[in-house]
Amino acid sequence: MRYKDYDTIDFLSDEFFIQWVKMPDKNTRHFWEKWMQQHPEKRETVLEAASIIRSVKYAHSFEVSDEMYVESFENIIKAGKQKKTGDEPKMGSWFSFFPLRNIAAIAILCFCGWMVHHHMIEGVEPIKPVVAEEITVFRSVPPGKRSLITLADSSRVYLNSGSEIEYPKAFSQGDRWVRLKGEAFFEVRKNGYPFSVFARSTEIKVLGTSFNVKEGHTNLSIALLSGKVQVNDQKGNQVQLNPAEMLAIEEDGKFSKTGFDPLEVTGWKDKILVFRSASFNEVKAKIENWYGVDLKLVGNVSENWKYSGIYKDENLENVLRGICITSGWQYKIANRNITLYNPK
Repeated sequence: MRYKDYDTIDFLSDEFFIQWVKMPDKNTRHFWEKWMQQHPEKRETVLEAASIIRSVKYAHSFEVSDEMYVESFENIIKAGKQKKTGDEPKMGSWFSFFPLRNIAAIAILCFCGWMVHHHMIEGVEPIKPVVAEEITVFRSVPPGKRSLITLADSSRVYLNSGSEIEYPKAFSQGDRWVRLKGEAFFEVRKNGYPFSVFARSTEIKVLGTSFNVKEGHTNLSIALLSGKVQVNDQKGNQVQLNPAEMLAIEEDGKFSKTGFDPLEVTGWKDKILVFRSASFNEVKAKIENWYGVDLKLVGNVSENWKYSGIYKDENLENVLRGICITSGWQYKIANRNITLYNPK
């Protein structure tokens, strides 16, 4: 069967594929990267199988102890001797065609065959998932909080509010990866091996660099500050980014490359809240996620309404006061619920 006809189960049992996932080298990495470029329709299946392989361990094959082997062999020989001391077989009987020596030899061959079968097939324990905490670490940050995570290779990940990340507790050689949902800023340590970020069926591959990844409601954006990034999407497209470039990938697969404002895109990791001509919905979403509150507006807001402002490590009331001063609104705070309204 050709790889293009494989499903997830087939990949899980393919030794060449497992070698690439667990212990990649130059040859396996080159082959599978080229193969996925040629077969983008299989990328989801490949990534799913690779994720399963990373989260499980394979049991050792069954080994026959010397004691078990000798004991079994002696039982066969004893059985042969007992037949010799018994009644002689009658002519025409089954034993007349198969002398006792041959019977013993056949029995030994059957035993060896059984041992081979048990060793090669039955003796191999099925793949057993390991408890997730032993292999993979899951971290999530609730709205209103942010977190700094140091990975096993000393790379650092700033995880934004309402985001989740999955990563190995310890990286195997040449296999550095994380899976992201939400937004994070990465400072990847360069050690000669690639580092991959998987977000929304897209792989972002780097060596040593700093960049921001944000998974929005309708798109995925990658903003590069330093180094170089290669982005592989589920359709097999490859795009390289240089510093000060940002790539936006829409839900339909369309992508565009632009410049970006570093403070607006990455200021959050330094506790800087930035609004650049933001619509009310953008302001609402940022405040809710930044402070972990629910915000609503009583009344209507003009479609042309925009707000700009920069706040460094400010409390919620100061931000609300700044918005209301420029907009002529007032606000009320009740527990975690914020109401903006026009007093007129």
